[in-house]
Amino acid sequence: MSKYLISVVGATAIGKTALSIKLAKHFQTEIISCDSRQFFKEMTIGTAVPSEDELNAAKHHFIQHISIFDNYNVGQFEKDAITKLDELFQQYNIVVMVGGSGLYADAVIKGLDEFPKVNPQIREDLNEELATNGIVSLQEKLKTLDPVYYEKVALENPHRLIRALEICIGSGKPYSSFLKDKTASRNFKTIKIGLSADRPIMYDRINRRVDIMMNEGLLEEAKALHPHKALNALQTVGYRELFNYFDGDWTLDFAVSEIKKNSRRFAKRQGTWFRKDAQTVWFDYQEDVANIIEEIERRLC
Repeated sequence: MSKYLISVVGATAIGKTALSIKLAKHFQTEIISCDSRQFFKEMTIGTAVPSEDELNAAKHHFIQHISIFDNYNVGQFEKDAITKLDELFQQYNIVVMVGGSGLYADAVIKGLDEFPKVNPQIREDLNEELATNGIVSLQEKLKTLDPVYYEKVALENPHRLIRALEICIGSGKPYSSFLKDKTASRNFKTIKIGLSADRPIMYDRINRRVDIMMNEGLLEEAKALHPHKALNALQTVGYRELFNYFDGDWTLDFAVSEIKKNSRRFAKRQGTWFRKDAQTVWFDYQEDVANIIEEIERRLC
């Protein structure tokens, strides 16, 4: 039998974790997480790390395995994940991968795109612009230089913005023009499963999840991380907004409303990213898992 990676994708709060655990239990296998927000051991509530019961229900890899103080990127994750998959495929014919970070999922499935080398001074200039004019300046610049990637990128993540802009400026070409569909050689086949919901339902699930996070102690978790707010790992929805509250710039109610708004925007961009892949088989988030398993087994050789 060939080796298969079942990749479960979809927007935040759609139910990917629950489905991946059901699939892992059915196929008696383990789970690779490709959710880059859940890599960091200091971030639990705001990144919706699986609960202890969920982690015990199926063995997970790449959940809180590094620190916010570590330098870690998608290239390192690709190498680590492929190494782990090679190990797991010695024991299993099927492994499940789950996460809402499209770039990280693609790195495992297809490999990373190749970008030209650019003058490092460009990045320094962009970082200076960020410090002087704020993130909106970078967002507007990217919208002008690469409107295609502007619709996909996490606009609240300055690291991603600067990476795209340095390629645009240094090469004279849009960052998106270097994003190829060429797939790297892999020793496994991939079955892609997507979960979706009508937008009002999805947005309601997101809003309720944020309320749950606040009740579970997100404010206290963010407060402990506030002294390190400049770290790249913390430039993410759920923390950045509360840092503005701690800095006295926003009220708590407004910060929470911004978490909800930015989470909804993030979910919309996730949908744009994942929907571009015609190979993904989509199911409603309430679909009976037996029907999803039936579709997967139909595709197994």
